[in-house]
Amino acid sequence: MEDQVSTQTQTTRTTWTIDPAHTQVEFSARHMMITRVRGRFAGVEGQLIIDEERPEASEVEVRIATASIDTRSEDRDAHLRSEDFLHVDEHPEITFRSKRIEGAHLETGDTFRVVGDLTIRGETREVVLQAQVEGTGQDPWGGRRAGFSATAEVDRRDFGLTWNQALETGGVLVSNSIAIELQVQVVQRSAEHEG
Repeated sequence: MEDQVSTQTQTTRTTWTIDPAHTQVEFSARHMMITRVRGRFAGVEGQLIIDEERPEASEVEVRIATASIDTRSEDRDAHLRSEDFLHVDEHPEITFRSKRIEGAHLETGDTFRVVGDLTIRGETREVVLQAQVEGTGQDPWGGRRAGFSATAEVDRRDFGLTWNQALETGGVLVSNSIAIELQVQVVQRSAEHEG
């Protein structure tokens, strides 16, 4: 009887940690319906698990400290941290966890979609990030890094952020639509071979 040899395809899943010093989580909203006000969150952490053979099987998890909001106005930041908006005492984190990744490759310039659950102020909604691979490379300390950018648009009312003020001239003080823009740099932590 002949021995049967089974062959398996080995896949590599690499774990990458977000580098907060080189990651930007920014947002913008229309103010008085005439200009855009921009802000950012400084406290960002999380990880990516990248499946190099099947990028669509990769995973993303991000945590953002709500108290780290910064719009370059102390009064406005204090209001955004209050119960009217983020209520940071009760809800110290915004989280995002991917559910699926569509159309992903690992070539620089490739665009793809990350579909996941965004939780703000205890409310979870599915959000689609339009993402792009910005590049990969070795850093001066022997580590491997990768960069991604992403954008999304959400309605803040979906997350219980309903405070607003009507304007005498019509419209409202703060738009309901919030634009999100991400620049994310990650550092490879480990690689696991499966198969």
